[in-house]
Amino acid sequence: MSTGDGRVHVFGIRHLSPAGAYHLRAFLDEIRPQVVLVEGPSDAGDLIGQIASRGVVPPIAILAYTDQLPVRTLVFPLASYSPEYQAFLWAAENGVRAEFIDLPSDAAVTLQAARRASAGLEEPDPEDEQAGREDRQTGRQDALAERRAFYRRQNELYERVAELAGEPDYDSYWERHFEHSPSKEAYRHAIERFSAEMRELLEQEERAHDPREASYNAVREAYMRRQIRQALDASGPSDRIVVVTGAHHVSAMDLALPAMSDEELRKLPRSSTKLTLMPYSYYKLSVQSGYGAGNQAPAYFERLWDCLNRQDAARMPSLYLSQVASSLRESGTHRSTASVIEGVRLAESLASLRGGSMPTWGDLRDAAVVCLGFGDLASVAEALARADIGTAIGALPEGVSQTPIQDDLNRHLKRLKLEKYKSAVAADLELDLRENRRVKSEDAAFLDLHRSVFLHRLALLGIDFAKQQQVRQDAATWAEHWVLQWSPEAEIQAVESTLKGETVELAAAFVLHERLEGCADLSEASRIIRLACQCGLPEAMEEARLTLQRLAVDAGDFAQIAAAANELSVLIRYGDIRKVDTSSFVPLLQQLFLRGTLLLVDAAVCSDEAAGGMVTGMNEMHRISQEHPEEVDDERWLAELWALASRDDRNAKLSGFAFAILLERNLISPDQCSQEVSRRLSPGIPAELGAGWFEGVSMRNRYALLSRSGLWQQLDEYIASLEDEAFLRSLVFLRRAFGSFEPREKASIAETLGVLWGLDGQGAAEQLQEPLSEDERGKLDELNDFDFGDL
Repeated sequence: MSTGDGRVHVFGIRHLSPAGAYHLRAFLDEIRPQVVLVEGPSDAGDLIGQIASRGVVPPIAILAYTDQLPVRTLVFPLASYSPEYQAFLWAAENGVRAEFIDLPSDAAVTLQAARRASAGLEEPDPEDEQAGREDRQTGRQDALAERRAFYRRQNELYERVAELAGEPDYDSYWERHFEHSPSKEAYRHAIERFSAEMRELLEQEERAHDPREASYNAVREAYMRRQIRQALDASGPSDRIVVVTGAHHVSAMDLALPAMSDEELRKLPRSSTKLTLMPYSYYKLSVQSGYGAGNQAPAYFERLWDCLNRQDAARMPSLYLSQVASSLRESGTHRSTASVIEGVRLAESLASLRGGSMPTWGDLRDAAVVCLGFGDLASVAEALARADIGTAIGALPEGVSQTPIQDDLNRHLKRLKLEKYKSAVAADLELDLRENRRVKSEDAAFLDLHRSVFLHRLALLGIDFAKQQQVRQDAATWAEHWVLQWSPEAEIQAVESTLKGETVELAAAFVLHERLEGCADLSEASRIIRLACQCGLPEAMEEARLTLQRLAVDAGDFAQIAAAANELSVLIRYGDIRKVDTSSFVPLLQQLFLRGTLLLVDAAVCSDEAAGGMVTGMNEMHRISQEHPEEVDDERWLAELWALASRDDRNAKLSGFAFAILLERNLISPDQCSQEVSRRLSPGIPAELGAGWFEGVSMRNRYALLSRSGLWQQLDEYIASLEDEAFLRSLVFLRRAFGSFEPREKASIAETLGVLWGLDGQGAAEQLQEPLSEDERGKLDELNDFDFGDL
């Protein structure tokens, strides 16, 4: 394309185009330019040499991020078959200068944010939240609807082109007419003509429906023309320049058009940014991830790139279908070579029917479904995903420009032998935090412990590389189960953590310090202590301990006190596994336990809704009394439980629960048990009190309950004494109590009741557990409409 200066040659591309990359290299070999200018952030020029250096394994990306909160990012990804990446490689191989010419990242990220905000894709500033909230919300929704309508019309335009060409979709149209283009001249001229015509149509849409998009592109193109002119001024009179830009911008690179002036440049809105390189993944390059400039099948197009370089594109169908068949075989589904051959023939026939020289990706997928899936997409879906997208993640060698926290993270991955888990495929990792005495060095002996500390730090920073699986209560305290999976999002999250500290350790300590500064909650302070322990941050632990001690002075919430004491209890019991000195936490545990003990009876004056948190707290307090008998006052705790169990003016469920704990400790004789049951379940006791008390009793040590036939007889007599309305009230509590019983426990209760009624126990159990009739279910459903407002 003519630019108004014979020294400048413009080559239009599609961002992820193997044919574009292939023909661009041939074009560069022909022109032999002294300067290669590439559409991309102009302040990232220093990274080009590193992008083209040895040891870099695409896909990778340039990440621009603001160095102040809120962090905003801009990603410029590159695959091995990206024309931009191949332009950098050619420049490095031939010793010529390569530069970026698009808006610098500090302006681009600001303009992008403004575009998103104007389209309603970002939340407004919280400081402006009170003024005109409804108006802004309405405006945001209108803008978002308008923008979606624009993209819908834009896509309709592209799909209309595909329809006129007889293709099922635009991607098939593009591949057949451009990716399969036989020569660089045919590719270049076809893309210039097509882009000019499409640009005219799209600009009409933009001016009519979304002028913001047109303005943004106009700013970018004016800046790129400015950069081209500066490159001309800095070059010799006979130097040649090749401009590599997106096809949409080719016609705008005419230097007869005005370039951005110095005044316009100064007026550009900016936000301070930093730049780094990061590994990327084929999944993130695909449109499935939501990447607007992606393609359907990055792994497929990499294979096409390899075939083009071997000048053997005709092998593409057999390579693709062979990989699908191989993936099916690996998963246990056998497919013969004959099926692959038939698939290749079918794909070539489909291409011939549509006037193509070779099958497109869509043709190959159709052939795979028919010949390898026998018409069933679901049976080959996973194999197709492997062949289309793959699991590739790029890599950067040491010394390549990254943020300090990225370098620190990569050093830890290497030191802790976790590099193999930096994959797009999720992998399990089982850790044993105990010392491994079979190895010689201390680092090896505590490798899993160091891994645990590192993974907990990443989790605290919100870096989604490792997720700890929920631990069962009966699981070993020295064992941890993690699932590790790397993604570009994790890399971006790591970069964003640079604002918190230059290493993973410093950033994690900063996060805990911030949380402590705003902490006014006992349970939150105790959780921070646990997090600090897991992250191996003793200074943060001490800071959190002092915060917790300060908050404990005026604490009056039993549930919070119990939760905080429980966290300290776990820390003290298992701190030695993590090599942490917990002696300073013992006095604090004693203080919290005593305070919780003294608050128990008064806190039990509460509603049934609040009683749930009280039950959890009582369980935690009792666990502490059992596990730390030498550190805490167990006798006083039991005395308070006795006081609560005997009180009639406290929540009945909590009194019953306290009674159950004492029963479990064998502190209640059979006579005392009989007397209390008789008192609580005697005729005349309100249903919500009697049945509520039984609900509390049933929440612990059910085996002890099942063996006491007198209790069931007393409950049976009590229920029989209730009037209809009181009976309905009691069902609320009884259904809740028995709802958590296991089937064998319910069968045992039914047998006991059968014997009490003078029936065959086994027969009564079978009858009582038969499915309800329609009439019985209807009566039970009536409880949903019962008025319990007086409870």
